[in-house]
Amino acid sequence: MPDEEVGRVYSQRKLDFAARLEKLLQDFSKVLIICADNVGSQQMHVVRADLRKGPFAEILMGKNTMIKYVIRRFAASDPAYASFNKLADLCTLNVGLVFTNDEPKVVRDTLEKNKVTAGAKAGALAPVDVAIEAGPTGLEPTQTGFFQALGIATKITKGAIEIISRVQLCTAGEKVGSSEAVLLTKMGMKPFEYGLKVVNVFQDGSVLDPKVLDISDDDVVNLFLQAVNNVSAVSLKIGYPVQSAVPHQMITGFKNCLALALETEISFEAAELAKDMIANPGKYGGGGGGGGGGGRSNN
Repeated sequence: MPDEEVGRVYSQRKLDFAARLEKLLQDFSKVLIICADNVGSQQMHVVRADLRKGPFAEILMGKNTMIKYVIRRFAASDPAYASFNKLADLCTLNVGLVFTNDEPKVVRDTLEKNKVTAGAKAGALAPVDVAIEAGPTGLEPTQTGFFQALGIATKITKGAIEIISRVQLCTAGEKVGSSEAVLLTKMGMKPFEYGLKVVNVFQDGSVLDPKVLDISDDDVVNLFLQAVNNVSAVSLKIGYPVQSAVPHQMITGFKNCLALALETEISFEAAELAKDMIANPGKYGGGGGGGGGGGRSNN
């Protein structure tokens, strides 16, 4: 921690945390910002174990105020580190930092593959839509109050509650109500999966959307080839030479010259062969069709 803050004593734990974060900032060139909502300690332990096997990465979790303070101090220590202020701005809500020098896409896949199914909790944001299909629920008729509170039409069939039509209980991005959470629990449904989610990528001083990680080398090559084809097509249309279109323009030019030579007395070395082939087709094996074979007579 800064020596200029006279009179303030920091615990050794905070000093160690600051030193570790500064070392990570120096040693690793890529940082993945992850959202850790509803992720338990055991799940984090499994993810860290997977990262130790490869691709190698280190996860750092802590208080945002502490993390931002250390990053901003690191950014101010050298003008070359000024871009790390962007990383500090991303440290909001329940996030963590994943430091790596390996391919970010591989690290992202390792982080997000570890998911745990969980039931709905009242007040939590639903990550996906949740619907209950029409049919028997297995609940006793005494439980109809929960369905009535949610406005779900039911009937009693063979001593159990049956839902008449499909109903959507939760919408992705919206809070789960207490009645919906209780009903899903009673029905034994665990509709949600929770895990670490990459929300931003910090690399070479720039902040990237995680969707960029899904772009492969083949995608880049295909886009480049498509752009080259478009440029070549425009060049051929307007007659403006560019490197990618020059071979096509040369061939077109040669064809035009050859056609002109064949129709006039103008000639050049490459056209002589074509003129000779037209004037003397037999010389090149093109004179007349083949004769028919003689039939065999049966005496």
